[in-house]
Amino acid sequence: MKSEILRLLKESNTYISGQQLCEQFQVSRTAVWKVIDQLKKEGYQIEAVRNKGYRLIDSPDVMSKAEIESLMDTKWAGSNVVYYDEIDSTNNRAKEAGDNKAPQGTLFVADMQVAGKGRRGRVWQSPAGSSIYMTILLYPEISPLKAPQLTLVMAIAVAEGIKEVTGLDTKIKWPNDIVVNGRKICGILTEMSTEIDYINHVVIGAGINVNQDDFPEDIRKTASSLKMELGKQVKRSELIAAIMKSFEKDYEIFVKTEDLSGLQELYNSMLVNLDRDVKVLEPGNEYEAHALGINKTGELIVRTAEGEEKEIYAGEVSVRGVYGYV
Repeated sequence: MKSEILRLLKESNTYISGQQLCEQFQVSRTAVWKVIDQLKKEGYQIEAVRNKGYRLIDSPDVMSKAEIESLMDTKWAGSNVVYYDEIDSTNNRAKEAGDNKAPQGTLFVADMQVAGKGRRGRVWQSPAGSSIYMTILLYPEISPLKAPQLTLVMAIAVAEGIKEVTGLDTKIKWPNDIVVNGRKICGILTEMSTEIDYINHVVIGAGINVNQDDFPEDIRKTASSLKMELGKQVKRSELIAAIMKSFEKDYEIFVKTEDLSGLQELYNSMLVNLDRDVKVLEPGNEYEAHALGINKTGELIVRTAEGEEKEIYAGEVSVRGVYGYV
């Protein structure tokens, strides 16, 4: 009820009477008043006028189950939100839920993580009050070999969501780093539980730098936040809802083809490495090449100095710009 009352307040341009809310949700005026009081305590500015009702004046950057659900405009992706003020890792909670057959599209969101994870076991810095830490639970009926492609699907959705909400020119550094003005804004981590030829579940986590003002010295030159690039704060819950709407669309395209052929052109249009010289870093080998874009399975196609075209597989191989991060 709290999420729905909040949604109604956001959608209305005028006052909503207490009686209307009572009748719609079949509850007492006291129950409605308690919800309104909770929302006020969370920071929402709600005007209450006798004989008129309630009107939402302003929404702060609130992160809560009710706030996120009130903004969600999807059929299944993120329609069920599990929210934590603090958690070890949203990926961990999503994997547990997958083992217990929680619904497809369940979205786990935290204001703070104490054990956030990046690729190859790295720690993802996860302070409170400024970032998005979220993980979606999926049950794709595809080969386990195809599951890593879902990381690129999420990358497209995050880039689309950021562009829609902020207007920033958002790019993807292959395979799944989201960059704005050449600096990393978001990292994505996909994990799965599988049998030999069957996926039990997949979880895709995204950590997005939203309202940070600074970063540790070791990543200051390559990391940024949406606030630092935009010059103003971004409402995190609004961004989460926009990303989920894009992800639902992109995921449904992916499952029809079971590869990236339906999204390949879109991904390449966002690829910051496209038609640029890159440095390919393989274990024990490093060379320069020219990036041509991804193929339908997500490998980066590069042309070497000798004119040979090679497929670069994500994993232990990374790609960066010849003169810097991108």
